[in-house]
Amino acid sequence: MSTTPRTLVIAHRGASGYRPEHTRSAYELAFTLGADAVEPDIVATRDGVLVLRHENEISGTTNVAAHPEFASRKTTKHIEGVKLTGWFTEDFTWEELRTLRAVERLPQVRQAGSSFDGTERILRLTDLLAIIDRASAARGRSLVMVAEIKHATYFESIGLPLDELFAREIRGWATEENLIVECFEQTVLTKIRERGIPGRLVFLAEAAGAPADLVARDGKKARSYADHLTDEGLAQLAESVDGVSVDKKLAFSRDHAGHVTGPSDFVERAHAAGLLAFCWTLRAENRFLSKNFRRGSNASDWGNWSKEFEIVLRSGMDGVFADQPDLALAVRRRVEAQRRKAEKAALGTPAASVTPPA
Repeated sequence: MSTTPRTLVIAHRGASGYRPEHTRSAYELAFTLGADAVEPDIVATRDGVLVLRHENEISGTTNVAAHPEFASRKTTKHIEGVKLTGWFTEDFTWEELRTLRAVERLPQVRQAGSSFDGTERILRLTDLLAIIDRASAARGRSLVMVAEIKHATYFESIGLPLDELFAREIRGWATEENLIVECFEQTVLTKIRERGIPGRLVFLAEAAGAPADLVARDGKKARSYADHLTDEGLAQLAESVDGVSVDKKLAFSRDHAGHVTGPSDFVERAHAAGLLAFCWTLRAENRFLSKNFRRGSNASDWGNWSKEFEIVLRSGMDGVFADQPDLALAVRRRVEAQRRKAEKAALGTPAASVTPPA
Protein backbone atom coordinates (compact mmCIF):
# COMPACT_ATOMS: atom_id res chain seq x y z
CA MET A 1 0.00 0.00 0.00
CA SER A 2 1.29 3.48 -0.84
CA THR A 3 2.34 5.68 2.05
CA THR A 4 2.25 8.81 -0.09
CA PRO A 5 -0.37 11.23 1.33
CA ARG A 6 -3.21 12.16 -1.00
CA THR A 7 -3.06 15.70 -2.36
CA LEU A 8 -5.98 17.76 -1.06
CA VAL A 9 -8.03 19.18 -3.95
CA ILE A 10 -9.44 22.54 -2.86
CA ALA A 11 -12.19 24.19 -4.90
CA HIS A 12 -10.99 27.77 -5.30
CA ARG A 13 -13.88 30.02 -4.21
CA GLY A 14 -16.09 27.03 -4.96
CA ALA A 15 -16.27 25.57 -8.46
CA SER A 16 -15.47 29.03 -9.80
CA GLY A 17 -14.59 27.74 -13.26
CA TYR A 18 -18.27 26.96 -13.76
CA ARG A 19 -20.27 29.35 -11.54
CA PRO A 20 -19.74 32.91 -10.24
CA GLU A 21 -17.28 32.56 -7.37
CA HIS A 22 -18.41 32.46 -3.74
CA THR A 23 -22.01 31.64 -4.63
CA ARG A 24 -24.07 28.86 -3.11
CA SER A 25 -24.17 26.98 -6.40
CA ALA A 26 -20.37 27.28 -6.77
CA TYR A 27 -19.78 25.70 -3.36
CA GLU A 28 -22.46 23.03 -3.73
CA LEU A 29 -21.22 22.12 -7.21
CA ALA A 30 -17.65 21.84 -5.88
CA PHE A 31 -18.70 19.15 -3.43
CA THR A 32 -20.89 17.42 -6.02
CA LEU A 33 -17.81 17.21 -8.26
CA GLY A 34 -15.88 15.57 -5.42
CA ALA A 35 -13.73 18.37 -3.99
CA ASP A 36 -12.12 17.66 -0.62
CA ALA A 37 -12.34 21.29 0.45
CA VAL A 38 -13.56 24.74 -0.54
CA GLU A 39 -11.81 28.08 -0.16
CA PRO A 40 -13.74 31.23 0.76
CA ASP A 41 -12.23 34.72 0.79
CA ILE A 42 -13.40 36.49 3.94
CA VAL A 43 -14.04 40.23 4.37
CA ALA A 44 -16.24 42.23 6.76
CA THR A 45 -19.28 44.47 6.66
CA ARG A 46 -19.63 47.72 8.57
CA ASP A 47 -21.53 45.91 11.32
CA GLY A 48 -18.94 43.15 11.65
CA VAL A 49 -20.57 40.36 9.64
CA LEU A 50 -18.09 38.21 7.69
CA VAL A 51 -19.03 37.83 4.03
CA LEU A 52 -17.51 35.89 1.15
CA ARG A 53 -16.08 38.06 -1.61
CA HIS A 54 -12.82 38.02 -3.59
CA GLU A 55 -12.08 41.52 -2.34
CA ASN A 56 -13.75 44.11 -0.15
CA GLU A 57 -14.23 46.15 -3.35
CA ILE A 58 -17.30 44.53 -4.92
CA SER A 59 -18.09 46.33 -8.17
CA GLY A 60 -16.65 43.45 -10.21
CA THR A 61 -18.40 40.63 -8.33
CA THR A 62 -21.86 42.05 -7.61
CA ASN A 63 -24.51 44.20 -9.30
CA VAL A 64 -24.00 47.03 -6.79
CA ALA A 65 -23.53 49.59 -9.60
CA ALA A 66 -27.09 48.90 -10.75
CA HIS A 67 -28.53 49.93 -7.37
CA PRO A 68 -29.24 53.67 -7.46
CA GLU A 69 -29.80 53.73 -3.69
CA PHE A 70 -26.09 52.92 -3.25
CA ALA A 71 -24.69 55.33 -5.85
CA SER A 72 -23.41 57.69 -3.14
CA ARG A 73 -21.36 54.88 -1.57
CA LYS A 74 -18.97 54.80 -4.51
CA THR A 75 -15.62 56.07 -3.31
CA THR A 76 -11.86 55.83 -3.73
CA LYS A 77 -9.61 54.15 -1.16
CA HIS A 78 -6.05 52.98 -0.83
CA ILE A 79 -5.95 49.29 0.11
CA GLU A 80 -2.45 47.96 0.78
CA GLY A 81 -0.92 50.69 -1.35
CA VAL A 82 -3.32 50.21 -4.28
CA LYS A 83 -5.74 52.98 -5.26
CA LEU A 84 -9.21 51.52 -5.86
CA THR A 85 -12.47 53.18 -6.84
CA GLY A 86 -15.74 51.39 -6.27
CA TRP A 87 -17.97 50.08 -3.52
CA PHE A 88 -16.53 48.43 -0.40
CA THR A 89 -18.08 45.88 1.95
CA GLU A 90 -17.08 47.86 5.04
CA ASP A 91 -19.35 50.71 3.93
CA PHE A 92 -22.45 48.50 4.01
CA THR A 93 -24.37 46.66 6.69
CA TRP A 94 -25.19 43.02 6.06
CA GLU A 95 -28.86 43.89 5.58
CA GLU A 96 -27.83 46.20 2.74
CA LEU A 97 -25.35 43.78 1.17
CA ARG A 98 -27.84 40.94 1.14
CA THR A 99 -29.93 42.86 -1.40
CA LEU A 100 -27.11 42.52 -3.97
CA ARG A 101 -26.64 39.73 -6.50
CA ALA A 102 -23.42 38.02 -7.53
CA VAL A 103 -21.93 38.27 -11.03
CA GLU A 104 -19.09 36.52 -12.84
CA ARG A 105 -15.74 38.21 -12.08
CA LEU A 106 -14.11 37.09 -15.37
CA PRO A 107 -16.88 37.47 -17.97
CA GLN A 108 -14.54 37.64 -20.96
CA VAL A 109 -12.97 34.31 -20.06
CA ARG A 110 -15.93 32.54 -18.49
CA GLN A 111 -19.06 33.27 -20.47
CA ALA A 112 -20.74 30.18 -19.03
CA GLY A 113 -20.35 31.64 -15.56
CA SER A 114 -21.82 34.91 -16.77
CA SER A 115 -25.05 33.11 -17.68
CA PHE A 116 -25.69 32.84 -13.93
CA ASP A 117 -25.24 36.57 -13.29
CA GLY A 118 -27.85 38.00 -10.94
CA THR A 119 -29.36 34.65 -9.95
CA GLU A 120 -27.86 34.36 -6.46
CA ARG A 121 -27.32 36.48 -3.39
CA ILE A 122 -23.92 36.82 -1.77
CA LEU A 123 -23.14 34.63 1.23
CA ARG A 124 -21.99 35.05 4.80
CA LEU A 125 -19.36 32.81 6.39
CA THR A 126 -22.10 31.22 8.48
CA ASP A 127 -23.99 30.29 5.30
CA LEU A 128 -20.96 28.39 4.03
CA LEU A 129 -20.54 26.51 7.30
CA ALA A 130 -24.06 25.15 6.86
CA ILE A 131 -23.31 24.14 3.25
CA ILE A 132 -20.19 22.26 4.36
CA ASP A 133 -22.07 20.51 7.16
CA ARG A 134 -24.78 19.30 4.78
CA ALA A 135 -22.25 18.12 2.20
CA SER A 136 -20.18 16.32 4.86
CA ALA A 137 -23.26 14.51 6.15
CA ALA A 138 -24.33 13.52 2.64
CA ARG A 139 -20.90 12.14 1.76
CA GLY A 140 -20.13 10.52 5.09
CA ARG A 141 -16.78 12.25 5.51
CA SER A 142 -15.46 15.45 6.97
CA LEU A 143 -15.05 18.09 4.28
CA VAL A 144 -12.69 20.98 4.79
CA MET A 145 -12.86 24.77 4.69
CA VAL A 146 -9.67 26.59 3.71
CA ALA A 147 -10.52 30.09 4.90
CA GLU A 148 -8.55 33.01 3.47
CA ILE A 149 -8.52 36.11 5.66
CA LYS A 150 -8.28 39.14 3.37
CA HIS A 151 -6.64 42.51 4.16
CA ALA A 152 -6.40 41.91 7.91
CA THR A 153 -4.16 44.90 8.67
CA TYR A 154 -6.44 47.23 6.72
CA PHE A 155 -9.61 45.99 8.41
CA GLU A 156 -8.04 46.27 11.85
CA SER A 157 -7.08 49.87 11.06
CA ILE A 158 -10.77 50.74 10.59
CA GLY A 159 -11.94 48.96 13.72
CA LEU A 160 -12.87 45.59 12.24
CA PRO A 161 -10.34 43.06 13.62
CA LEU A 162 -10.82 39.99 11.44
CA ASP A 163 -9.15 37.61 13.90
CA GLU A 164 -11.73 38.50 16.54
CA LEU A 165 -14.67 38.40 14.13
CA PHE A 166 -13.53 35.12 12.60
CA ALA A 167 -12.99 33.49 16.00
CA ARG A 168 -16.46 34.56 17.08
CA GLU A 169 -18.15 32.98 14.06
CA ILE A 170 -16.03 29.82 13.76
CA ARG A 171 -15.75 28.81 17.41
CA GLY A 172 -17.68 25.62 18.09
CA TRP A 173 -17.62 24.59 14.42
CA ALA A 174 -13.92 24.32 13.72
CA THR A 175 -11.82 21.21 14.41
CA GLU A 176 -8.26 20.21 13.58
CA GLU A 177 -9.66 18.16 10.71
CA ASN A 178 -12.10 20.53 9.02
CA LEU A 179 -10.35 23.92 9.12
CA ILE A 180 -7.31 25.45 7.47
CA VAL A 181 -6.79 29.20 7.79
CA GLU A 182 -4.58 31.04 5.31
CA CYS A 183 -3.45 34.62 4.88
CA PHE A 184 -0.75 36.71 3.21
CA GLU A 185 -0.23 38.31 6.64
CA GLN A 186 1.34 36.12 9.30
CA THR A 187 0.28 38.51 12.07
CA VAL A 188 -3.40 37.62 11.85
CA LEU A 189 -2.61 33.90 11.71
CA THR A 190 -0.75 34.22 15.00
CA LYS A 191 -3.68 36.09 16.54
CA ILE A 192 -6.12 33.41 15.43
CA ARG A 193 -3.98 30.69 17.00
CA GLU A 194 -3.69 32.72 20.20
CA ARG A 195 -7.50 32.80 20.34
CA GLY A 196 -7.47 29.02 20.60
CA ILE A 197 -9.08 28.29 17.25
CA PRO A 198 -8.23 24.73 16.13
CA GLY A 199 -7.03 23.94 12.63
CA ARG A 200 -3.92 24.37 10.54
CA LEU A 201 -2.37 27.71 9.59
CA VAL A 202 -0.95 28.40 6.13
CA PHE A 203 1.10 31.42 5.10
CA LEU A 204 0.39 32.66 1.56
CA ALA A 205 3.33 33.91 -0.48
CA GLU A 206 3.23 35.94 -3.68
CA ALA A 207 5.91 35.67 -6.35
CA ALA A 208 6.93 39.29 -5.66
CA GLY A 209 6.46 42.03 -3.07
CA ALA A 210 6.16 41.86 0.71
CA PRO A 211 3.37 41.06 3.21
CA ALA A 212 1.03 43.98 3.93
CA ASP A 213 1.38 43.67 7.72
CA LEU A 214 5.16 43.99 7.48
CA VAL A 215 4.94 46.88 5.01
CA ALA A 216 2.59 48.69 7.40
CA ARG A 217 5.09 48.20 10.22
CA ASP A 218 8.46 48.46 8.46
CA GLY A 219 7.81 50.32 5.22
CA LYS A 220 10.45 49.77 2.55
CA LYS A 221 12.49 47.64 4.96
CA ALA A 222 9.76 44.99 5.15
CA ARG A 223 10.89 41.40 4.56
CA SER A 224 9.89 40.23 1.11
CA TYR A 225 7.96 37.10 0.23
CA ALA A 226 11.13 35.84 -1.46
CA ASP A 227 12.98 36.12 1.83
CA HIS A 228 10.28 34.08 3.56
CA LEU A 229 10.78 31.34 0.97
CA THR A 230 14.52 30.86 1.47
CA ASP A 231 15.56 27.81 3.50
CA GLU A 232 16.13 30.06 6.51
CA GLY A 233 12.81 31.82 5.97
CA LEU A 234 10.92 28.53 5.73
CA ALA A 235 12.54 27.32 8.94
CA GLN A 236 11.38 30.50 10.68
CA LEU A 237 7.84 30.08 9.33
CA ALA A 238 7.75 26.52 10.63
CA GLU A 239 7.99 27.89 14.18
CA SER A 240 4.53 29.47 13.92
CA VAL A 241 2.57 28.06 10.94
CA ASP A 242 1.85 24.62 9.55
CA GLY A 243 2.23 25.25 5.86
CA VAL A 244 3.07 27.60 3.00
CA SER A 245 1.03 28.21 -0.14
CA VAL A 246 2.61 29.82 -3.19
CA ASP A 247 1.64 31.24 -6.54
CA LYS A 248 1.66 28.40 -9.08
CA LYS A 249 4.53 29.97 -10.99
CA LEU A 250 6.80 29.23 -8.00
CA ALA A 251 5.92 25.54 -8.22
CA PHE A 252 7.54 25.16 -11.66
CA SER A 253 11.06 25.15 -13.07
CA ARG A 254 11.48 26.76 -16.50
CA ASP A 255 13.96 26.87 -19.34
CA HIS A 256 15.42 30.02 -20.88
CA ALA A 257 12.37 30.40 -23.12
CA GLY A 258 10.08 30.43 -20.12
CA HIS A 259 8.66 26.97 -20.83
CA VAL A 260 7.77 24.80 -17.85
CA THR A 261 10.08 21.79 -17.72
CA GLY A 262 9.01 20.27 -14.42
CA PRO A 263 8.46 21.06 -10.75
CA SER A 264 10.64 23.47 -8.82
CA ASP A 265 12.28 22.49 -5.53
CA PHE A 266 9.59 24.29 -3.49
CA VAL A 267 7.85 21.15 -2.20
CA GLU A 268 11.12 19.47 -1.24
CA ARG A 269 12.36 22.52 0.65
CA ALA A 270 9.03 23.15 2.40
CA HIS A 271 8.85 19.53 3.54
CA ALA A 272 12.46 19.65 4.72
CA ALA A 273 11.46 22.57 6.97
CA GLY A 274 8.52 20.56 8.34
CA LEU A 275 5.89 22.56 6.44
CA LEU A 276 2.95 21.51 4.32
CA ALA A 277 3.20 22.71 0.71
CA PHE A 278 0.26 24.17 -1.25
CA CYS A 279 -0.04 26.09 -4.52
CA TRP A 280 -2.63 28.18 -6.36
CA THR A 281 -4.35 28.18 -8.80
CA LEU A 282 -4.94 25.35 -11.30
CA ARG A 283 -7.13 26.64 -14.14
CA ALA A 284 -7.90 25.10 -17.51
CA GLU A 285 -8.13 28.21 -19.70
CA ASN A 286 -5.24 29.31 -21.94
CA ARG A 287 -5.10 32.68 -20.21
CA PHE A 288 -3.94 31.03 -16.99
CA LEU A 289 -1.74 28.21 -18.32
CA SER A 290 2.02 28.35 -18.77
CA LYS A 291 2.71 29.31 -22.35
CA ASN A 292 3.94 25.89 -23.53
CA PHE A 293 0.61 24.37 -22.43
CA ARG A 294 -1.64 26.78 -24.33
CA ARG A 295 -3.56 25.69 -27.41
CA GLY A 296 -4.62 28.25 -30.00
CA SER A 297 -4.94 31.98 -29.48
CA ASN A 298 -8.30 32.24 -27.69
CA ALA A 299 -7.69 33.08 -24.03
CA SER A 300 -10.93 31.43 -22.90
CA ASP A 301 -10.30 28.10 -24.68
CA TRP A 302 -8.98 25.22 -22.61
CA GLY A 303 -5.38 24.33 -23.30
CA ASN A 304 -3.28 21.33 -22.27
CA TRP A 305 -4.37 21.71 -18.65
CA SER A 306 -3.89 18.01 -18.01
CA LYS A 307 -0.12 18.20 -18.54
CA GLU A 308 0.31 21.26 -16.34
CA PHE A 309 -1.90 19.83 -13.59
CA GLU A 310 0.03 16.55 -13.69
CA ILE A 311 3.36 18.25 -13.04
CA VAL A 312 1.90 19.85 -9.92
CA LEU A 313 0.15 16.68 -8.71
CA ARG A 314 3.30 14.60 -9.17
CA SER A 315 5.46 17.06 -7.23
CA GLY A 316 4.27 15.91 -3.80
CA MET A 317 2.19 19.00 -3.18
CA ASP A 318 -0.03 18.59 -0.09
CA GLY A 319 -2.84 20.72 -1.47
CA VAL A 320 -3.79 22.39 -4.74
CA PHE A 321 -6.39 25.06 -5.42
CA ALA A 322 -8.41 24.55 -8.59
CA ASP A 323 -11.17 26.52 -10.30
CA GLN A 324 -12.30 23.29 -12.00
CA PRO A 325 -11.91 20.78 -9.16
CA ASP A 326 -13.20 17.86 -11.24
CA LEU A 327 -10.25 18.26 -13.61
CA ALA A 328 -7.74 18.27 -10.75
CA LEU A 329 -9.43 15.18 -9.29
CA ALA A 330 -9.23 13.37 -12.64
CA VAL A 331 -5.49 14.02 -12.82
CA ARG A 332 -5.06 12.99 -9.19
CA ARG A 333 -6.76 9.66 -9.89
CA ARG A 334 -4.49 9.05 -12.86
CA VAL A 335 -1.35 9.93 -10.92
CA GLU A 336 -2.37 7.73 -8.00
CA ALA A 337 -3.15 4.78 -10.30
CA GLN A 338 0.21 5.13 -12.04
CA ARG A 339 1.95 5.34 -8.68
CA ARG A 340 0.25 2.17 -7.45
CA LYS A 341 1.17 0.41 -10.67
CA ALA A 342 4.82 1.37 -10.22
CA GLU A 343 4.80 0.24 -6.58
CA LYS A 344 3.28 -3.12 -7.49
CA ALA A 345 5.77 -3.59 -10.29
CA ALA A 346 8.61 -2.90 -7.86
CA LEU A 347 7.22 -5.65 -5.60
CA GLY A 348 6.94 -8.07 -8.50
CA THR A 349 3.12 -7.97 -8.69
CA PRO A 350 1.75 -8.35 -12.24
CA ALA A 351 0.79 -4.94 -13.65
CA ALA A 352 -2.52 -6.35 -14.89
CA SER A 353 -3.73 -6.55 -11.28
CA VAL A 354 -3.78 -2.79 -10.93
CA THR A 355 -7.29 -1.37 -11.26
CA PRO A 356 -7.59 2.44 -11.46
CA PRO A 357 -10.19 3.88 -9.10
CA ALA A 358 -13.58 4.79 -10.48
